[in-house]
Amino acid sequence: MNDQDLLRYSRQIMLPQVGIEGQQSLLDATMLLIGVGGLGSPSALYLAAAGVGHIIIADFDKVELSNLQRQVIHHTPDIGQYKTDSAKAKMLAINPDIKVTTLTDLSEENLNSWVAKADVVLDGTDNFATRFKINAACVQEKVALVSAAVIRFEGQLSVFKGYEADQPCYQCLYSKEGEDNENCTENGILAPVAGFMGTLQALQAIKVVLDLGEQLIGKLMIIDALKLDFRTLTISKDAHCPICQAKSESNQTS
Repeated sequence: MNDQDLLRYSRQIMLPQVGIEGQQSLLDATMLLIGVGGLGSPSALYLAAAGVGHIIIADFDKVELSNLQRQVIHHTPDIGQYKTDSAKAKMLAINPDIKVTTLTDLSEENLNSWVAKADVVLDGTDNFATRFKINAACVQEKVALVSAAVIRFEGQLSVFKGYEADQPCYQCLYSKEGEDNENCTENGILAPVAGFMGTLQALQAIKVVLDLGEQLIGKLMIIDALKLDFRTLTISKDAHCPICQAKSESNQTS
């Protein structure tokens, strides 16, 4: 780090839990942020500001007027642009010293290769089918997954390391059968709830890299913003989870 870095990150460096070594770990880290919407917007801004050295942002959508109520990284003049381009511009405006890679073509075919490049994956998508694929890739590539969800006044947050023998993956919590694919398009959302959950998601990703405090590994935090109620539940590994079973069988044959 040079003098400008030391000044930029001085408020983090002075924290004994971070220090110069921790800040350098962030600068050396790569994070894959999938979805630059209501959750990904605040996550991207805070990860950039905090000095995560390489942030890969993936989203195939373009900015629409209805996004602006909660997707705070995008502004009115950005309507019609790819969300990744809009987000990259704001992230580099905050911190021009980081590297931002944009993806508009993340797919099942290349997902694993991009996940493998990351130290942490942040899932900010809004449908189960995509979340299951991201989870499977994270388990296969042994990359920590920080998963957040938000709808109406409610939020959920967890960190998954399903590749570890005693830790659940995302699919241990949600089976593929019988899940309602709710999203904010059909059910609505209060803007600050998305901002709050996306900020917490960025916080957890940083804590995973720095190995700090309560990381919500094997736990699910449920937040009711209307009542301002916070609950944390323990998640057990599902003995019948197909993703965990496949990983276990792969380990036995390798």
